[in-house]
Amino acid sequence: MPTHVITGAGSGIGAAVTRRLLERGDETVLLARDAGRAKELAALHPGARTLVGDLSNPDRLSWALAQQAMPERVDSLLHIAGVVELGKVGDLTPKAWHFQLNANLVAPAELTRLFLPQLRVAQGHVLFVNSGAGLSASAEWSAYAASKHGLKALADALRQEEHGNGVRVTSVYPGRTASPMQAKVHQQEGKECDASRWIDPESVATTIVMAIDLPRDAEVNDLTVRPGR
Repeated sequence: MPTHVITGAGSGIGAAVTRRLLERGDETVLLARDAGRAKELAALHPGARTLVGDLSNPDRLSWALAQQAMPERVDSLLHIAGVVELGKVGDLTPKAWHFQLNANLVAPAELTRLFLPQLRVAQGHVLFVNSGAGLSASAEWSAYAASKHGLKALADALRQEEHGNGVRVTSVYPGRTASPMQAKVHQQEGKECDASRWIDPESVATTIVMAIDLPRDAEVNDLTVRPGR
């Protein structure tokens, strides 16, 4: 059965994707920031395996994963986790920049590096859940958008580097999605969050599963998903 390594499985898009893959009998390996969160993810997604590694501290990911049993092959590595902290350039501190760049860009790059041997064995798929902010930046979104623009560059370069090894690479750019992150964004914006106006995480999950299930004669490079209402 295929093996999928997933970040961000605790809620929103990541939880929806994980449920889909488990329901059809695939093996899922969920990354958790600490042992307590690993127990929560295991309870939320019965049958899933967990690995512990903190995306906010990418320098320690190699050491953390080296202490645990890694899958021998990885059919897909799904980077779905993300963080956001809005603010004007004149107000954002280095801490806010590092917080977003580490979790949204440096950690995905490091995880990809660490799992590339297993991805090459399986001729697997690396999928990055990016954002509309990865295509254009708005006021007060500078740090988050910078991390997502960087994620696009990472995906584009990786695609060219690994094409000869049979590894496919996809970037998905969802618009505003009804998720806990979106609720946080609205709180930071001082707005009321009406989930009915935004994309259902299940709809984004459908596009992700479609991309990784595509027959080997084709590859989805970039996929933009926008609210239909």
